[in-house]
Amino acid sequence: MSDLAPAAREEAAPAAGGEAVSAPAVPVAAGPVAAAQPGARRTRDALHFALRNKKVVGGGIVVLAFLALGLIAPLFYDYGHSEYVGPQSSGPSGEYWFGTTTFGQDVFLQFVHGIRSTFLVGLLGGGLAALIGMTIGFVAGYVGGLVDEALNMLTNIVLVLPALAVLIILHTYIGITSVPSQALFIGIFSWPWVARAVRAQTFSLRTRDFVDLARLSGMGSGAIIRREIAPNMSSYLFMTFILLFGGSVLFAATLDFIGLGPTGVMSLGLMMNNAVHWSALQLGLWWWFLPPGLGITAIVGALYIMNVGLDEVFNPKLREM
Repeated sequence: MSDLAPAAREEAAPAAGGEAVSAPAVPVAAGPVAAAQPGARRTRDALHFALRNKKVVGGGIVVLAFLALGLIAPLFYDYGHSEYVGPQSSGPSGEYWFGTTTFGQDVFLQFVHGIRSTFLVGLLGGGLAALIGMTIGFVAGYVGGLVDEALNMLTNIVLVLPALAVLIILHTYIGITSVPSQALFIGIFSWPWVARAVRAQTFSLRTRDFVDLARLSGMGSGAIIRREIAPNMSSYLFMTFILLFGGSVLFAATLDFIGLGPTGVMSLGLMMNNAVHWSALQLGLWWWFLPPGLGITAIVGALYIMNVGLDEVFNPKLREM
């Protein structure tokens, strides 16, 4: 039953005829709309402060600019990034913006194709690590007991494994032939710190009153995690994914640079590997190895700056007014 406005609950003074006249009842909005208002208000406030935060806006512009460059620029070329199309070892010019390699390949076209694979491996690797880490963290933190001990032991095992050494062995016997397979290896070894952090947050939230009320109402454990605990950690989970995205980009660039990445797909790390392999530094071909290095630095740096800005947005104590 909808509530009545305060004025409707008050009795009016008797009229001249002796009869009491009541004010008409005015219903007040209640139910799902009213319940949804706090969440919508928090979203609007977060968006408002995010658009006013210079770190979030600046980092977002840099990331979106690189993403647009990687998606749009290759569409204007009628040749591939590995084709020999120009003079050998030519410096930047109006025709070849980033110059050419020692074989006459267009460095700019290799660069924009490398941005594509960089974002793809960051999205897939970071997404997989987030999915594994958050799932294990939520289950371990909410269920507790033997399940928590088993998952915590698994987390510690993966945490102490030398990821680079294991990847070298896997690459020797299995091989990394594509960006998805590289992202799979990165995601498998990048989730332990996420699981620990989410587990600690879940421990503190599972004893709150709203979780107890959901449990008393008969809601299952999975539904409580999805509907009650996870939404209260949404800002933290989003910032965690940004960190995983940047970490996956760096991890992939390291693997590509040392020759453990896929060779059939151009990436920024593979560009630096080829430049070192063909003595670009000794030959003075700075336009070959400098753009991919600066590209990786700019993308990862912008992601981390965005993360700092989002921390200021979601934390009122750090918020820039």
